[in-house]
Amino acid sequence: MSWSALHAQLSGVNRHSTSLGKVWLSVVFIFRVAVLVVAAESVWGDEQSDFTCNTLQPGCENVCYDHFFPVSHIRLWCLQLVFVSTPALLVAMYVAYRNHDDKKRLLKAPGRAGFLVNKDSETQEAEFESLKRRRLPLTGALWWTYAGSLLFRLLFEGGFMYTLYAVYDGFQMPRVVQCDQWPCPNLVDCFVWRPTEKTVFTVFMASASCVCMVLNAAELAYLVAKAVARKF
Repeated sequence: MSWSALHAQLSGVNRHSTSLGKVWLSVVFIFRVAVLVVAAESVWGDEQSDFTCNTLQPGCENVCYDHFFPVSHIRLWCLQLVFVSTPALLVAMYVAYRNHDDKKRLLKAPGRAGFLVNKDSETQEAEFESLKRRRLPLTGALWWTYAGSLLFRLLFEGGFMYTLYAVYDGFQMPRVVQCDQWPCPNLVDCFVWRPTEKTVFTVFMASASCVCMVLNAAELAYLVAKAVARKF
């Protein structure tokens, strides 16, 4: 996954967002993506090879690991970030449509088409680039698209938070788990590698996700309040 490409895409969309949206982007890439790439991946490492059980029964460790850790924290967080960032593509698609439509209107405007033809290609490209770099006001269809993207972000964040809590029965990483899955001969003890560090990072990532949810909810409330104020 190219996090830089994702950042470039979100930065382009964020040009049309509010100040809260810009704060959200900073939280996502400083406190979530950076921590995930720099620290969290090294803490988990090859977690299955470090998961040990007090038995030599072939296959027991693999079955117990799959039972207690059906989805890797790292992969779940990566999937969460992708899903949370995806709604921004709705805004990007709408902005691209507006830019394309305005470009066509600019070329077809009376007395404007001939003016553009006589210009050199660099000047024309500069004018078209200015269309792409402008900041569109959050009104009309763009308001609905942006508000919808915020709602989807909230739903995805909440869904993944619930999934993480439900799958692992909380955010506390156990030191020892007891497993009686076949082909284990009996109830065996299995030991998790570096459980304290994993607990710290799990709580941190969950907290960062909660902060993002608060920012999205606040931004959505701000957009609704501004829309209501404009009508009155």
